[in-house]
Amino acid sequence: PCPVETSGTRAKFTLSNSVTEDWSAAIICNNGNVLSLSVQSPANARIGRYFLTMESQDSSIDLGEFILLFNPWCPGDSVFMTDERKLKEYVLTQDGIIYQGTVEYITSTPWNFGQFEGGILDVCLLLLDTNPKFFKNSDKDCSRRNDPVYITRVVSAMVNCNDDKGVLYGKWDGEYDGGISPLHWTGSVQILRNWMTAGCLPVRYGQCWVFAAVACTVLRCLGIPTRVITNYYSAHDTNSNLIIERYIDEKGMSVNKSKDSIWNFHCWVESWMTRSDLKPDYDGWQVVDPTPQEKSEGVYCCGPAPVKAIKEGEVALKYDVPFVFAEVNADVVFWIKHPNGKQEKAVYPSQVGKSISTKSIGSDTREDVTHHYKFRDGSPEEREVFLKADHQHKLTQKPQTDLDLTIKVSDGMNNGCDFDVFAVITNRTSVEHFCRLMFCARTVSYNGVIGNECGMKDLLNVTIPANQEKRIPLRVLYSKYGDSLTQDNLIKLMALLFEYQTKDLLLAVRDIYIDNPKIKIKILGEPAQNRKLAAEITLHNPLSVPLTDCLFTVEGAGLTDGQQIQQAVGPVDPGQEAKAKVYFTPRQSGLRKLVVDFDSNKLRNVKGYRNVIISPAPK
Repeated sequence: PCPVETSGTRAKFTLSNSVTEDWSAAIICNNGNVLSLSVQSPANARIGRYFLTMESQDSSIDLGEFILLFNPWCPGDSVFMTDERKLKEYVLTQDGIIYQGTVEYITSTPWNFGQFEGGILDVCLLLLDTNPKFFKNSDKDCSRRNDPVYITRVVSAMVNCNDDKGVLYGKWDGEYDGGISPLHWTGSVQILRNWMTAGCLPVRYGQCWVFAAVACTVLRCLGIPTRVITNYYSAHDTNSNLIIERYIDEKGMSVNKSKDSIWNFHCWVESWMTRSDLKPDYDGWQVVDPTPQEKSEGVYCCGPAPVKAIKEGEVALKYDVPFVFAEVNADVVFWIKHPNGKQEKAVYPSQVGKSISTKSIGSDTREDVTHHYKFRDGSPEEREVFLKADHQHKLTQKPQTDLDLTIKVSDGMNNGCDFDVFAVITNRTSVEHFCRLMFCARTVSYNGVIGNECGMKDLLNVTIPANQEKRIPLRVLYSKYGDSLTQDNLIKLMALLFEYQTKDLLLAVRDIYIDNPKIKIKILGEPAQNRKLAAEITLHNPLSVPLTDCLFTVEGAGLTDGQQIQQAVGPVDPGQEAKAKVYFTPRQSGLRKLVVDFDSNKLRNVKGYRNVIISPAPK
C-alpha cells in the first residue's frame, strides 16, 4: 500500500544526538565517508517490511530496507513477556513436541517449527499480504498490524484455505491422493515453502496438529510467544447448546449422524499478549485455533480467546469464548438405537476436556495445563462457572445405578500383536444382578469417525454376585484390526450393559492407541557446527508380513539446511530391521532436534527423534 503517516505505516523524523521512544535516529559513528546510524521504532509500531530513506534539502538516498517484528523483550510491546526461559521456549526454540494418542496413553510427536530457516520470514509476510482484508483495504489492514489480536485472527484464518488463499487444505476422510497424508509431515518449513512456491495454492493435506504447528511457526516468526496445546476428548459443539448427542446402535456403529462430535484429541495454539480491547484481567495466554471448524464473524478462524475467560465461563467476551468453552466443558449424551427402532438414553460418565497438554519449558516432558482452563471437577467454583455459562445439563444430578461399568486394558497393545481388553462390572449392592453385556472393538479416526469391527461379544446371561466385581475379556486380534486400522492407530472399545430388573442401560467407552515400534537413532561422530555428520536409523518390523515401499524422512532446524532428507529402503521381512544412514552438516550450534519419519505399506508415519548438542565451530 501507499504508506500513510496517519495509518502508522510512514514516519518522518530528524537525525539527533540520541534516540527517543518514538521513531527517531541518531548518529553513532561518522567516519569520513561512512555514517552509522541508530534507528529507534516505537513499541507500538506496525510490523512488516520498511524502506529507509535519508532526505536532505536537495537529495534523497535510499538506505535500504528492514523488517520490523513484535518484540516480546520490550516492556512497551503488547506481547511483552518477562520470563527469559519462556521467551527462549515460546519464541526462539525451533522445534518441539506435539501430544497425540489417547488420554490414557499420551504419545509425543516431534515437530520442526523452523521459524528461522531461510525464507520463512518472507513466507510469513506474504501470508499477511495475501489475506482478504489486505486486498479489501490494504491501508486499513496494515494500520492494524501493531495489534497481536488482529494478527492472530488473520493468521488463524490464513493457515487454512476454506475462504481465502490459505496455506493448508484440511482432509479427514483417510483418502490423500493428490497430496501428502497429514500424518507424514514432520515440520512446518516444507509446508510453508511449498505454499509460496506454488503461488499461494493450498498445500494438501492438513489436520488439527498440522494447522496448529504451522500457526505456531508463523506467530513465533513474527515475534509473538506461542505454544501448541492438545485437548483430549475435545467437543465440537455446532449448535452452541453445550451438549454433544451421539446416536449409536448396540454394536457401537453411529446412526442418525449428528454434526456434533467428540475428537479423541484436538490441537490449537496459545499466544501471549495484552488484550487492550478487554479488561486487564484477560491479558496473557489466548487460544487461537486455525483448524476450520466453525465461522467467526463470517470467516473460518477462532480466537484469540482468553484462557482465563474460558476458565471463568465469561462466554460473552471476544473472541469465540463460547466455542472453546464447549470444547473443554460440553456434556456428552449417548442414545442407543435398538434393533426394534427404540431409542434409549444410556448412563454415561461424560469426559470432555481432559489432560490439556503442552511441552514443558526447556525439556521434552509434558506440562498439564488443564487447571488453566477448568476448575477441579465437582468444586464450588466449577458449579459457579456452569451457572454463569448457563450450562444447565452439567448442573443436573446424574442418575445413580447399582452397577458400575468400566473398561480396562492390558499391557503390550503393540502393532502386530493380539491382546486382551476387559469390561469390568462392579456390583455395589448386597444382591446379585443379572445382565446382558455387549462388548465391541472398532477402529476409529482421531476425530471420532467409527470404522470396522475388530472384536465383539454379546453375552445374554451375565451374573454379577453381590458386592463383587466381574472382569469379562475380549480378545482383539491383529488379523481383525491390521487391515482396517487408520493411520491414527486408534481402536474404540464400547461396552453396553443392560440390567434386566432395573432396566438400567450403562455405557463405557475407551479409546486405545496401538503402539508402533520405536525408531532408533544413533549419531556417528562428534557433532560440531559446519562439520559433516552421520546418523544411523533403524526400525524393527514387528508384523507377520514384510514391509514394502519403506521410506525414512529426516529433518531438523539448524541441522539439515531447512531441507528434508529422504532415503528409500528395500523390503523388510518380519522380525528384521529397516536401516538407513543419512548425512547432514549442522549450521547452528546448541541443542537441536533431529526428527525422523518412517513410512511403508503396513506401518505408516512412525515418528522418532534424537536431541543432538552441536558444539560451536572453532574461532
